[in-house]
Amino acid sequence: MNAKIIVATHKPYWMPEDDLYLPVHVGAEGKTDADGNPLDLGYVKDNTGDNISAKNKNFCELTGLYWAWKNLDADALGLAHYRRHFTLKGGGGDKKTKPITGAELEGLLANTDVILPKKRNYFIETNYSQYVHAHHAIDLETTRAILQEKYPEYLAAYDASMKRTSGHRFNMFIMKREFFDAYCTWLFAILFELENRLDISEYSDNDARVFGFVSERLLDVWVDANGIDYKEIPYVFMEKQNWMVKGGNFLKRKVASGEEKN
Repeated sequence: MNAKIIVATHKPYWMPEDDLYLPVHVGAEGKTDADGNPLDLGYVKDNTGDNISAKNKNFCELTGLYWAWKNLDADALGLAHYRRHFTLKGGGGDKKTKPITGAELEGLLANTDVILPKKRNYFIETNYSQYVHAHHAIDLETTRAILQEKYPEYLAAYDASMKRTSGHRFNMFIMKREFFDAYCTWLFAILFELENRLDISEYSDNDARVFGFVSERLLDVWVDANGIDYKEIPYVFMEKQNWMVKGGNFLKRKVASGEEKN
């Protein structure tokens, strides 16, 4: 099977050596080095061919996804991150936990159409409340309005997903080509319409990454509404994470959100 997992990155980083992986410099459009020349990381750039590289500030790794959709010829395509990879070796936090290989992936795709990372569980938050405590509720409200108008067959799955306390995150997945094309066609149609409707001129730099954040919540909607057969496998974060800091930031956002409503 001819499969490719693009590895979205914006800087030089360790990359898996397996031919399965294709590092892609996301947001390459307009980036220059110290001498004013186009920045060259030694990776494929997402501003070649049919691309939306200039939207990277708001679409994050999705500019790499769009590039792969429009420019790569493969039987299966996936998206990973420079610091986060699919693995069959369990957890871990360094390169000793090997990213999935091409041979391992071929074995998995012999029995399923879509591969997703293990779900992230918020426990005390729903997918909806977790998002609005971190970002802007209008992002999800406008997304729902778009679904209601243009894709009503997805509305029940969207509402159900918003009420759950877990979901597949990071915009990470591997799909056989037929499913990859169908998902990207649906996803980008919604995101481009959302882009037309949202005013993000006053958003912080982080909140301005809205279309990348919303797309994380749409993956499960598409999977559930279409009854997609998928398999979950672990993912590994290649650096240590400070969960105390992450937890503290979450509580700060939650408190701030409550104060804004009062």
